[in-house]
Amino acid sequence: MDIKKSLLITLAGPTAVGKTNLSIQLAKELNTSVFSSDSRQFYRELSIGTAKPNNEELKTVKHYFINNKSIHDIYSAGDYENEIISELEFFFKHQEIALLVGGSGMYINAVLKGLDNLPKNLRIREDLNKKFKKKGIAVLQNELKKLDLAHYKNMDSQNPQRIIRAIEVCLITGRPYSSFLSNTSKKRSFSNLKFLLFLEKEILYNNINLRVDNMIKDGLIEEVETLKESNNLNALKTVGYKEIFDYLNGEIDKKSAIEKIKTNTKKYSKRQMTWFKKDPSYQWIDNANIEKSKKSILKKIKEFKYD
Repeated sequence: MDIKKSLLITLAGPTAVGKTNLSIQLAKELNTSVFSSDSRQFYRELSIGTAKPNNEELKTVKHYFINNKSIHDIYSAGDYENEIISELEFFFKHQEIALLVGGSGMYINAVLKGLDNLPKNLRIREDLNKKFKKKGIAVLQNELKKLDLAHYKNMDSQNPQRIIRAIEVCLITGRPYSSFLSNTSKKRSFSNLKFLLFLEKEILYNNINLRVDNMIKDGLIEEVETLKESNNLNALKTVGYKEIFDYLNGEIDKKSAIEKIKTNTKKYSKRQMTWFKKDPSYQWIDNANIEKSKKSILKKIKEFKYD
């Protein structure tokens, strides 16, 4: 198969918009596989709180980059870029179409555009990690605001790993992290077609509330209990886990923890959409009716003209 005729279809969108359901239906229709770009679904220890495809869905369609790492592994967006590009190039030797699915904008960009090569200093990073463990995320947030307010406003400011990385680059170079983020894209061996799934705010927020309630019923608290000894790891400083840790540590009651997960998930979905809205190359798809979304995307794939 001519690798120039390979097409990567991207399904992006906020949490609880219906990406998993739609992607599985499309993958079955197109007889292809799903490559995940959800930075929380890499970790095999995190299942209920990350809303991974269930076992039946994973059996129905082949998924890549789900359950492929441990929370104890050091894994960056750059590592992901190298691994997924290698996997895709091999995949496209045998298949014409693949699906890239997720809500992590940086990881999607790593695949489609490539990341900038930024300097590293492990000693500075280690010092920042110690500061985070000792003083919490607020201290690091304030430090990054002083060093690079523009980047702070545009990033996931609740993600300690990304805050630490940005501060690290600022301290090494004496320049804002944002000054290193170019708009140039690396050349890829495949074409891409990008769709942004969305829902009306009220529908999306209802989906989030229902999802969180179902997570609790499915055993999220019990899942988090098994991870208590690892609660200092960056992979666990994420919505759905940090709130349950607060509950298990006696800092808040169960009802408050559940409400905080819902509130923080809605805030996260808003940040996701803010990121995606900046990219005009996405075709927007109202995902209120998944069958209609599927037909619309299949039509656009059929009409697609390769580069």
